Amino acid sequence: MVRLQRMYWMCGDKKMKKIYLDNAATTQVDKRVVKTMVPYFTEKYGNASSQHLIGQEAKRAMEEARSIIARSINASYDEIFFTSGGTEANNFVLKGLFFENKKTDKNHIITTKIEHDCVLNSCKWLETQGVRVTYLDVDEKGFVDPNEVKKAITPKTFVVSIIHGNNEIGTIQDIEAIGKICKEKNVYFHTDACQSFTKTKLNVKKQNLDFVTLNAHKIHGPKGVGALYIKKNTKITPLLHGGGHEKNLRSGTENIPGIIGFAKSVKIASMFDVMRMNKLRDKLIIGILRIPGTKLNGATGNQRLCNNINICFGNIEGEAIGGYLDTYGISSSTGSACSSNTLEISHVLKAIKCTDLEANTSIRLSISKFTTEKEINYTLAVMAKVVEKLRKISPIKI
Repeated sequence: MVRLQRMYWMCGDKKMKKIYLDNAATTQVDKRVVKTMVPYFTEKYGNASSQHLIGQEAKRAMEEARSIIARSINASYDEIFFTSGGTEANNFVLKGLFFENKKTDKNHIITTKIEHDCVLNSCKWLETQGVRVTYLDVDEKGFVDPNEVKKAITPKTFVVSIIHGNNEIGTIQDIEAIGKICKEKNVYFHTDACQSFTKTKLNVKKQNLDFVTLNAHKIHGPKGVGALYIKKNTKITPLLHGGGHEKNLRSGTENIPGIIGFAKSVKIASMFDVMRMNKLRDKLIIGILRIPGTKLNGATGNQRLCNNINICFGNIEGEAIGGYLDTYGISSSTGSACSSNTLEISHVLKAIKCTDLEANTSIRLSISKFTTEKEINYTLAVMAKVVEKLRKISPIKI
């Protein structure tokens, strides 16, 4: 389907309504976060490695930010290591553990078929280096069976890496059950929690987590900053070597304004916002499913991320729906933003047994704490019109 030409944000003399429903790709930075960051660009701009007063001021602020993020997942401040984002952190875990274990006979990773591309592509690269990777199946809701994790673990397994909340279909895995198995088997457990962080409970001790990937821009913080939780006394080989920043595990001058903004976005995250998003998510799902021929992808209720809606429309290409929504000022996605420029069928939808036809008819809508009920109502009204129009011209009838 040829992409529809995007309209300007003006319609006659009036500004077109602009509704952003692609928050799984990135979120609007909260104004309170921006306000907190600004002084670290203009006044407190020191390098945290410098020994003078301005540098040490930046370092103190960074360490306070580290403590805030650590407390949010029940970790110690010295178990948080700042990165450029989720992709770097995920690469760090998988490749760093591979290099650390090259001196042993451990060469096996367990993951799933619905991981973020940065995990799957890291695993593919590691396979070229002699690593054996087990890609576990999931059921039609997107859940991995903890018993299948247990069966897959061998004496050569060095890490199990399973995403917490899926970025495409929103399914939340039972990482506590998986963590218990990994602890019993004495195998490292890593979860990519970029989508779930602050939206559902994360407790590294209760869930027996050894590594957790976090980032800021999914929670109304700035882009280009993330963190990796590494359990104390865990050995891992760094990927970046330089001046020995982050306790020699991640060299490179720290992004102080980004780190400050990251911590602020964590500090102001609210379970009230999560509850409100749950209600708006369900309203949007129920409204869209009233349209004949639609199907929800992923889990429901508390087993689904509060901001995620992923729907198949039966006989209309998702790209066409997204293009029409854009002309009405509604931003959506046909999959993960990290891979939406490709024409490949979503590996996540294939893994939950969607046919190629169904997968091509899917769109993802993802809300935020700034989404309003009025915007949901408008989206539902527009969606009904768009689907009706496209079905009239679709060669495939349902």
